Amino acid sequence: MDALILRFDAPLMSFGGVMVDQHGPTDRFPGLAMLTGLLANALGYRHGDFDRLQALQARIQFAARWDVEPEPIVDYHTVDLGQPKMMGYVNGTQPLGWTTRGSPEGRGKGKATKETHIRYRHYWANGVMTLAVTLEGEGAPNLDELEAALRRPARPLFLGRKTCLPAAPVLLARVQAADVLDALCGYSAHPRIAENDEETLAACWPAGIPGGVHARTVSRYDQREWRNQIHAGRREYNEGRIERPAS
Repeated sequence: MDALILRFDAPLMSFGGVMVDQHGPTDRFPGLAMLTGLLANALGYRHGDFDRLQALQARIQFAARWDVEPEPIVDYHTVDLGQPKMMGYVNGTQPLGWTTRGSPEGRGKGKATKETHIRYRHYWANGVMTLAVTLEGEGAPNLDELEAALRRPARPLFLGRKTCLPAAPVLLARVQAADVLDALCGYSAHPRIAENDEETLAACWPAGIPGGVHARTVSRYDQREWRNQIHAGRREYNEGRIERPAS
């Protein structure tokens, strides 16, 4: 099989997670929905292309490893809903808010609609991740189209949140391998791996592919029902460590 080798090299990355109150955490590895959004953005898909997004998500298979371990950081920020620019009104009474659909949506009349809200956003800082990605089955796009899109993305790409801009092109190469784990293990590591004296690297890969050391199978709810804009669907994957490749 053919696979594309991607590299996430950025000052900040965030891979989403289950939001708890005002905390927006990041998972250890990218989720399937996050990768779907990244690839769809490169392909020029729009937010309302529900069927195409769903079909793309169903075909993605990937493995990922941390070449350079990141540091967790938490961004503290506030949202002042009482600012004049946030306080337009619908019919002169209801506070106005904007949506990704390009139309206003009211926020109600309660006290909380005008106060300052605290938010904590979790990120990975200064890490480097390498991924092997392929598309299973037939359909559009094929791997040639995806490769071309990643070389010349239709829109700027970001790694989880829009503030997480890559420091280098995301696409590195196209390789042939037995599976995505084999493709990942066979590709050289980032030069900064010299800073790491570990013999193995943290990685994740599909549950049906054996390999790695200290591996365990875990469940993730990282798929998205794009039409209804909710996370739904569980999948299993392996998380463990793989041998450190040469840089």
